[in-house]
Amino acid sequence: MAIIGAGRLASFLAMALHGAGFMITEIVTRDLPGSGRSARSLAARVGAHAVTAASAALDATLLWFCVPDSAIRRAASDLATRIAAITDVKKTRAPNREKEVRNRVQTKPRFAFHSSGALASRELDPLRGAGVAVASVHPLMTFVAGARPNLAGVPFAIEGDNTAQRVARQIVHALGGKSFSLPAPRKAAYHAWATLTSPLLLAFLVTLEEAARTAGFTREDARRKSLPILHQTLANYARLGPARSFSGPLIRGDAETVEKHLAVLKKHLGAREVYVALARAALRGLPVKNRNRLERLLRVR
Repeated sequence: MAIIGAGRLASFLAMALHGAGFMITEIVTRDLPGSGRSARSLAARVGAHAVTAASAALDATLLWFCVPDSAIRRAASDLATRIAAITDVKKTRAPNREKEVRNRVQTKPRFAFHSSGALASRELDPLRGAGVAVASVHPLMTFVAGARPNLAGVPFAIEGDNTAQRVARQIVHALGGKSFSLPAPRKAAYHAWATLTSPLLLAFLVTLEEAARTAGFTREDARRKSLPILHQTLANYARLGPARSFSGPLIRGDAETVEKHLAVLKKHLGAREVYVALARAALRGLPVKNRNRLERLLRVR
């Protein structure tokens, strides 16, 4: 395999694939000083070569793109051009048709993946046009500096050409993950959901810290004090489901308490806005009492 990119996802994925026994041949990045340093560091850890699109041998069976969404198609186009150039050189050097065919098979990648959650495999159309089977392979996991998540049981959303999907499922299985098919028209909705599961969950946790300041806590103290109840809520959710895990003033129909919350949060409008939005979501999807009065309290004016 060749990994395209050297950022957080590329680094984690290259290390995970290397640990699972896959050979990483090249780390391909842009011709920029920062990118080059990251690529060389990653390449040293997985026994690969750090290269640019212009210098890549592209002698791997699989190209795996781990670049920003906006860069996928351009990177695919650059590598499709590079593959064509390498093939042309091989053709001119081949003394006969049989050797030419052998060289083309040895040089040309057969599969290409990208790991965007929002974009479909058609972003790799420049490679598909060159005869490469393509797929989007997105792990439903967060990758940040300083953390190495375990891929055991992690869902991977897969979409694309049938042959590329089959290869992707085999690789995901080798990594310990679980694959599922995701039609291309559903990718944007899927990624919106995925964004709620981690990035926007963190935005909610930051809002918790803001709300805690109204009670006189520092952000650090709020974070420390809230972790036990957060852990238990997630454990309840996993074991019991949302309805049986729901507690607090809304399930009791305690409109007076909710009214006090809204009053004190007027000094922190961001936290109040999130409180109202989530309370209204609870009225739609969770068991509550005194619904009519709560709806009047939470009506946005």
